[in-house]
Amino acid sequence: MWPLVISFMVCLAPSYQQFPRLCATREALRTKECCPAWEGDGSPCGASSGRGFCQDVEVSNQPDGPQYPFSGLDDRERWPLVFYNRTCQCAGNFMGFNCADCKFGYFGVNCNERRESLRRNIFHLSRAERIKLVSYLNLAKQTVSRDYVVVTGTYQEMENGSNPMFTDVSVYDLFVWMHYYVSRDALLGGPGNVWTDVDFAHWAPAFLPWHRVYLLQWEHEIRKLSGDTSFTIPYWDWRDAQGCDVCTDELMGERNPQDPSLLSPGSVFSSWRVLCSRAQDYSDRGVLCDAREEGPLRRNPGNHNRSVVQRLPTSAEVEFTLSLTNYDTGAMDRSANMSFRNTLEGFGDPQTGLGNSSRMSMHAALHVFMNGSMSSVQGSANDPIFLLHHAFVDSIYEEWLRRHRPSPSQYPRANAPIGHNSEYNMVPFLPLHRNIEFFISSKDLGYEYSYLLDANQRLAESIRPYLEELQAVWPWLLLAGLCGGIVSVSIATAVLTVKRRYRGSPWLHGRRWKNLFALPERQPLIWSSDTEESNDRNYQTNI
Repeated sequence: MWPLVISFMVCLAPSYQQFPRLCATREALRTKECCPAWEGDGSPCGASSGRGFCQDVEVSNQPDGPQYPFSGLDDRERWPLVFYNRTCQCAGNFMGFNCADCKFGYFGVNCNERRESLRRNIFHLSRAERIKLVSYLNLAKQTVSRDYVVVTGTYQEMENGSNPMFTDVSVYDLFVWMHYYVSRDALLGGPGNVWTDVDFAHWAPAFLPWHRVYLLQWEHEIRKLSGDTSFTIPYWDWRDAQGCDVCTDELMGERNPQDPSLLSPGSVFSSWRVLCSRAQDYSDRGVLCDAREEGPLRRNPGNHNRSVVQRLPTSAEVEFTLSLTNYDTGAMDRSANMSFRNTLEGFGDPQTGLGNSSRMSMHAALHVFMNGSMSSVQGSANDPIFLLHHAFVDSIYEEWLRRHRPSPSQYPRANAPIGHNSEYNMVPFLPLHRNIEFFISSKDLGYEYSYLLDANQRLAESIRPYLEELQAVWPWLLLAGLCGGIVSVSIATAVLTVKRRYRGSPWLHGRRWKNLFALPERQPLIWSSDTEESNDRNYQTNI
């Protein structure tokens, strides 16, 4: 059944994400305008229907930190002005590169249905939900994005847009490429000439808001691809875990018995091929990832460098991290002390809060522990465990927001590393999102985490998969009960019929009938008449 459904959806399902195909043309790059028409009325950005308008892009002029001392060398600076200075600005609850979609948390044709989704512990999913998760992941991996392409060259290499350099990728690989592109080294010109101390989504304040949007967009794409608007990303609660307990063939794939760095042939993920995973090679050649396949997905959990990561994070370390009251501090990079963001990201010590820790912890510890595709920042999204991991990281971020209720002013407006100031447009998202817009509760964005529910709701949620399993099998149990009842009635009817027919027969009351079912007595059940009288007396007394 699942293969048929997946094949059908592959043919029909669209994908919406970064670098719209309609904006990857010579004309769009020359005019620097990305305002595609909404199919509903044929007008740019659905302007005729009031969904949005084509407007000039506004970027922040607040100063960045000193970590990136260049200007005008990288396409991600002042995003997205190198490529486009006019894009769709959507109105109301509309969203998308052409305002065709709904904002997070809104549904319906007119985006006026408010709904809260629930992200669940992956081990609380029913068997059917686990199958669906793996099927959707594989569907996204095998489906070429119909509406989006990725860039394979710099704007300069494209001769300022006159020679577009884009290529097709699958829906899943679109997000792999996005994570690569936002975290890649800055190309300063020529082989080996790169700046490594730059990352538009890591090592600074935007780490948590950026990944929040990333997961929301990914979730959004799976819903559109599958038609399943109730789908949510599950999370893996790795606190106190002794190993990779999601690494089973039913879930993310077991270890290959012939090669521990590969996945078991029993897992669908063993056939996956990665891309954008050779960061050092791209830097040595001074080029961008061209989105070609680069070999199998790799993972070898636990066989990592113990001097970098000792073990998976503990509940006590998570609690200490949550106790830190400041979102970010100091230079707002990996050196930040007593910074919630830096400690959760894994560069602050989860026992002291001091930055530039000699060992990685929390979020970073998981990546190192996986010891394969996940251990490279730029290529880590190739492993589907990335999604489960970051969903749990996001849940810790959410718990911190609820516990401390920070004012918007806690998020830095200026002097954060490039890409991380509050008003900076997140790289490489189109539609545009600003960092400060996601320094808010997940409930304002239309989703919740099951372990953050109140006690009664958590209890109901924990037994939900068992009730669903029971609901799935109850027709068979009912059928079995009916069959058993029919058999019992048939036997009883046959016995009564025999009794009526042979009621007067001496054969029915004779020794032959009694001896027919008699078994030889191997050992007396009653030893003596005294014992019999005693037992009878006790039995009566007990009554």
